[in-house]
Amino acid sequence: MTVFASEPPASFESFDGTRIYYRRVGSGSPVIMIHGSGGGLHSWQPVAEYLADRFELWLPARRGYAPSGPGHAPKHYADEARDLGMIIDMIDRPAHLVGMSYGATVALHAAAAGLPVRSLALWEPPLYAAGGELAPVLARYEELTANGERGRALRVLAEKVSRVPASLLEAAGEADPDQNDPDDSYGWSRDLESMIADTTYLDRWSSVITPTLLMRGSDTWEPMPETVDRLARVMPHAALEIFPGQMHFAPSTIPETVARTLAEFLY
Repeated sequence: MTVFASEPPASFESFDGTRIYYRRVGSGSPVIMIHGSGGGLHSWQPVAEYLADRFELWLPARRGYAPSGPGHAPKHYADEARDLGMIIDMIDRPAHLVGMSYGATVALHAAAAGLPVRSLALWEPPLYAAGGELAPVLARYEELTANGERGRALRVLAEKVSRVPASLLEAAGEADPDQNDPDDSYGWSRDLESMIADTTYLDRWSSVITPTLLMRGSDTWEPMPETVDRLARVMPHAALEIFPGQMHFAPSTIPETVARTLAEFLY
């Protein structure tokens, strides 16, 4: 039985007036779970179901993703770090940050900004996807979405940002999103803006001394594994956990296993 109540999520007004919605469940040490691109309030829920009996879980919808407000454009990682800072202010004590994909990069920026973070647990931050080379990708993505070609737009993201191998894309078939699914194109555009303004320079993360758990799947395509492994060598207090037989979406496909690993790390 789900621990998530059916009532609407709570919300707060962030530093620039953007309204951020979130769900809060459980009790114990506070944990903020940050979703990746194309996600929302639901993204961490499969994992959170196994953690709510031990932790106070905060699951926000990042700016740009419904029901949260759009925020301004262009967006930067610093904007989302400040959103997290306001959640930590509401909690009124240091919190653990758990991030998935793009959300893991947000968590890194939050820790580097000096927020009171007890620990970081990061699932495959795509730190290789940054810089001006993504500007044409954003332009093409917005062109396709404006023309109603959502499937082709998602394929561009998979090829140029996530860098999913062609063999995996062909095996999955052409993207054919359910028309009833919420349109996350605005959120993706703003995420790409943050990536464009960022850098792939990994050595900068050596300044983050927060205890960190880095996680990746053994079968995730390159350059993700190489990037995560290099990050583990750069960060002074990072441990690396590799999940056998898993790819990028393990938090959704094996949530109980991921939750068990998180519970063993968080304190």
